Amino acid sequence: MNREPDNLSSYTKSYLRMRVLSNCCNLQFAICIGLSLFLLSCAAPEKRPAPLLGYPKPYKIGKLWYQPLKHARGFRERGMASWYGKEFHGRKTASGESYDMYALTAAHKTLPMDTYVSVYNLNNGKRGDVRINDRGPFVRDRIIDLSYEAAQRIGLVGPGTAPVEIVALGSVKETVVGGKVQRTLVPGNYYVGDFTIQVGAFKEKENALRLRNKLAETYKNAHIVVYESAKGTFYRVRVSRCKTLDHARKYEKVIEAAGYPDAIVVAR
Repeated sequence: MNREPDNLSSYTKSYLRMRVLSNCCNLQFAICIGLSLFLLSCAAPEKRPAPLLGYPKPYKIGKLWYQPLKHARGFRERGMASWYGKEFHGRKTASGESYDMYALTAAHKTLPMDTYVSVYNLNNGKRGDVRINDRGPFVRDRIIDLSYEAAQRIGLVGPGTAPVEIVALGSVKETVVGGKVQRTLVPGNYYVGDFTIQVGAFKEKENALRLRNKLAETYKNAHIVVYESAKGTFYRVRVSRCKTLDHARKYEKVIEAAGYPDAIVVAR
């Protein structure tokens, strides 16, 4: 059996004991991490929602799936805007092009790529037009992420966030006339979408049924969506069907105020 030498100071002995304990903890931590990675590698892939006919493919961020819109006629939305800059400059966007912090672009969760929108800063009245070429922001209550240049133009860089209204303008159509490329803004022939409010998700079906029945007493279209994942089956409780994000956001606030703080808008 190993013993500590008698000539070591009490401080050094304490230090050596702490190092031994630390090494043991690090070993246990490494074993746990390795086991977790092994289990994750063996897990079955999560089931993605079936794509809607004529719509872009849905995509997943974190635990939520997002369904991009097919169109956006009359699309108008209010909420908080933010911006992203130097740390993302040159990186690939969701559209495949490189992010240019000095271009007038933005990220939106569901608007069709290459849609042009006007962004109105409701704090100072400034306006800027941007093209959607990325997805985001995936932060609760934020509706659009502007490039650095776009944020500068509407006075957003200093405060970092601001309440805005965004209005879809259309998309740009390129035609070649006399050997020259001409760009024309085509007003959006847009359809807004199909949204619902998710109030809770449960592993126990009885709990989901209990919440659905309670919500059905007050709200329309209370229903359960079954979701299969690597972690098992989940029963998602949702209410309402909204054709615009504006309507869905208002509904979300009503449900939050009624005592359901985890309510969130999702695409159907």
